[in-house]
Amino acid sequence: MKFVSGDRVFLMLVITLALAGIAIFSSAALGLLARESSSVSRDILLQTGLGLGLGLVAFLLARAVPFALIKRYAPHFFIATLILTALVFIPGIGFHSGGATRWINLRVTTFQPAELLKIGFVFALAWWLAPRARQLRNPKKGLLPFVAVLAVPAALLLAQPNTSTTMLLLATGAVMYFAAGAPWRDFGILGLGVLLVLSAVILARPYVLQRVKTFVDPSAHSLSSGYQIQQALIAVGSGGLLGRGFGQSVEKFNYLPEPDGDSVFAVFAEETGFIGTLILLVLFVALAARGIVIAGNSADLFGGLMALGFSFLIILQAFINIGAMLGIIPLTGLPLPFISHGGTALATTLLMCGLILNVSVHKRA
Repeated sequence: MKFVSGDRVFLMLVITLALAGIAIFSSAALGLLARESSSVSRDILLQTGLGLGLGLVAFLLARAVPFALIKRYAPHFFIATLILTALVFIPGIGFHSGGATRWINLRVTTFQPAELLKIGFVFALAWWLAPRARQLRNPKKGLLPFVAVLAVPAALLLAQPNTSTTMLLLATGAVMYFAAGAPWRDFGILGLGVLLVLSAVILARPYVLQRVKTFVDPSAHSLSSGYQIQQALIAVGSGGLLGRGFGQSVEKFNYLPEPDGDSVFAVFAEETGFIGTLILLVLFVALAARGIVIAGNSADLFGGLMALGFSFLIILQAFINIGAMLGIIPLTGLPLPFISHGGTALATTLLMCGLILNVSVHKRA
């Protein structure tokens, strides 16, 4: 069948992660039963219906759409996602929660346009880089326009504020830029620029600075900003080698904040232990590695950069979420791909995977 043809190994990895993700999410969501304001059945229904259901439709359509159309309309999709992301700032349309305005209110549920912006960003960058790969050594044709492409989505995301997604896009953009043949000279310039911007954000936004302080010394804020990481480490440590058993987490009941969201990996680690988390990590690494192989075998540079961008974006987001739960990096709020609560995030992840599968069909002979 055309809808599912392509790299079979990659397809099986996507199916495995998607189905495992629903199971892990459902188990973690049961921890919300002890919280009065929760609706577990509604959350699971939205994750399965909106996330997995709509995501599978998006996956199949992304695989089936003619590759030439993707390439042709890539910049148009990017512009559309920028406009959609800007809509969150319009009163009555945007939804404000937890000190941020990142969602569009659909009444029945909310929608986070930044998830689609990730796809639009990779589209636009691949479309712009592909025909200019030999010109990137010239700053006027390489570095300066590249910074301009980064600046627009970064400004929109920082205004929400959504610092973690901004850094995710910047890192993904840098990987695509250097994969296209940019000189290493630009690496130092971009690194310095990101460091200056990040320093300004940390100084300007107290909550970002607080996260950094908590990361440095979580025990000093164990009942406030450090509470989540403390409970996450307890959950991970309680899992031991084989875990308490699937569905048997204790921390997800009233202890661990957002057990079906940012902290879902900690719940999974408690239930399946070191062996379970190792298997999950292997699946993520295998998915990204296969995506990179697909990128390297692409007959078209645009397709190769697109597959690389999506593969790197998924694996980096997974490692950031897992690293935060293990106390390796500060908490970011980025969801764990395929698993964390958020129908929009799951659907867009499956959409990215469908596009990578599309690229796999157009490989070098």
